[in-house]
Amino acid sequence: MDEHRWRKRPDKWATGFCDLDAGRLVEVVQGRSGAAARGFLGSQPAEDKAAVQAAALDPWRGYLRAVRDELPHAAVTVDRFHIVRLANQALTEVRQRTQQETLGRRGKAGDPLYGIRRLLLYGEERLTPRRKQKIAAALAVGDPYDEISSAWTAKELLRRVYTAPTPAEARQRFEAFHHWTRQIAVPEIDRLSRTLRTWQTETLNYHLTRITNGPTEALNLLIEKTRRIGHGYRNWNNYRLRLLLHCGIIWQTPRTKRIRGRNPPLAA
Repeated sequence: MDEHRWRKRPDKWATGFCDLDAGRLVEVVQGRSGAAARGFLGSQPAEDKAAVQAAALDPWRGYLRAVRDELPHAAVTVDRFHIVRLANQALTEVRQRTQQETLGRRGKAGDPLYGIRRLLLYGEERLTPRRKQKIAAALAVGDPYDEISSAWTAKELLRRVYTAPTPAEARQRFEAFHHWTRQIAVPEIDRLSRTLRTWQTETLNYHLTRITNGPTEALNLLIEKTRRIGHGYRNWNNYRLRLLLHCGIIWQTPRTKRIRGRNPPLAA
């Protein structure tokens, strides 16, 4: 499940429910609250709810409580993209704070830390020797307390959790991440560690379910496209039906019969 804004007003949000196996939209309801999600899940037949084995969602307590109440047997998995994004955001905040403390202003072109702002968000496996050298040179000048490099290491330790071959190894790597955050004592990374500790079970469930919220995010792109083509919608019922027709049904188009053309003229 995931939310999107269907009208440009603060209260005009909607929550979509996606079948991860089929990659199709099941239903869309108004609001992005736990009550909206609980209302839809609670209205489903008992046999349909019993068939749900796993659920993927963003790290938000409202959706988690709704799933726990209505689907207590389902394994809940927090989307790994959003977890890694939280780590990237924490790393960016550390870089911005260090920039302010060292130079007293925001970063701009020519500043060492500003020049590597995107490289710091790369995965370690994507860094070429030249990129690593650029990062090391910038940190040597602009990171006097080694907080950025420590935050970058924490981000990579968290990413290694998702590459673990077994659930037991993933748990060990997750604990290694928390152990490192306690050692470096960087405020932004400490906050990240506390947040992920509350989502530990849902994070490690990825290695049991191997599901993500990717199909739901793909449907959100189709939803955005549908709304742009319609130049916006004012009526909720029309909007809901249009989304279900476009994203919720697999249309079976019959194959047309081949039209037999005239035989080519014989060569003289």
